[in-house]
Amino acid sequence: MSAASHGATPYYFVPGPSRHPIMAAIGLFFVILGAGQWINGHGWGAYSLLFGLLWWAFVLKQWFGDAIRESEGGLYGRRIDVSYRWSMSWFIFSEVMFFAAFFGALFWARVFAVPTLGSLDNAILWPDFKAVWPSVVPGATASPAGTVEAFSTMGPWPIPTINTALLLSSGVTLTIAHHALVAGERGKTIFWMWLTVLLGIVFLGFQAYEYHHAYSELNLKLTSGIYGSTFFMLTGFHGFHVLVGMLMLLFITIRLMKGHFTKDRHFGFEGAAWYWHFVDVVWLGLYVIVYWM
Repeated sequence: MSAASHGATPYYFVPGPSRHPIMAAIGLFFVILGAGQWINGHGWGAYSLLFGLLWWAFVLKQWFGDAIRESEGGLYGRRIDVSYRWSMSWFIFSEVMFFAAFFGALFWARVFAVPTLGSLDNAILWPDFKAVWPSVVPGATASPAGTVEAFSTMGPWPIPTINTALLLSSGVTLTIAHHALVAGERGKTIFWMWLTVLLGIVFLGFQAYEYHHAYSELNLKLTSGIYGSTFFMLTGFHGFHVLVGMLMLLFITIRLMKGHFTKDRHFGFEGAAWYWHFVDVVWLGLYVIVYWM
C-alpha cells in the first residue's frame, strides 16, 4: 500500500540503498573513455561511447522510474519538493559554469591569443600570420605551419536564424503549456507540450544539416584551428543539451497523458521547463557571439 492510500505523507522520505548511482557511473566511464579514444583516432572508442550511452540510458530509465513511482505513491512531501528545487537549481548553475568555460575559451582566443600571435614578438616565427578572427582572410592563414586546411566560417543565415526562431517559439509554447497546467486544462497542456517537443526535434534536424554543410561544403571541421574547435564544442554541446531537454519534455508529456501531475504539484514539469529555458538562453548567446561576431 502506498502512503497516498493511507492519506499520510512522510515528514521526509529517505530511500533505501540503491544500485543506480554506481551503475550510472559505470556507464559514464565508458562514455568518457570512448569519446576520448574516438576523438584521438581510435575506432573502438565509438563502440565504447555507444555502449556507455545505452547502459547509461537503461540505468536512468530504471532510476527515474523508481522516483516516479515514489512520487505517485505519495511519498514526496513539501520538504522533498524543496530539495528537488534546490538540486535542479544547482544543476543548472553547474551547466552555466560549463558553458562559461567554453565561452571563456572563445573570448581568450579572440581577445588575447590571436593578437599575441600576430604581435611583433612573434613576427619572425610567424611572418605570414595575420591577427584577425577567424584568421581566414586573403593573404593570411590560420596555420602558417600548414597543419590546418583552409576553411570557411559559418554565418548566421539561414539555418542559425531559423533555429533561433524555433527555440524562441518553443519557449513560448512551453510557457503556454505551463499556464494551462496550472489552470487545470490537461488537454491543452498536452497539445502545447507536443508542439514544444516537435520544435526541439526540428531544431536538431536543422543542426544536423548545418554540420553536414560545414564538413562537406565549408571544410569546417573540429580540427579547423581554434575557430573550428570552439565552434563545434559550443554548438555541439548545446545541441546535446537540446537533445536531453527534448527527451525530458517528451517524457513529461507522456506522464501528463498518463494522468501524472496536478495544478498544485508538478515540479517534474517545472524542472524540465527550467532546463529548456536555460537551453534557450545559452543559444541566444551562441547566436550572437559565435555566428554574428
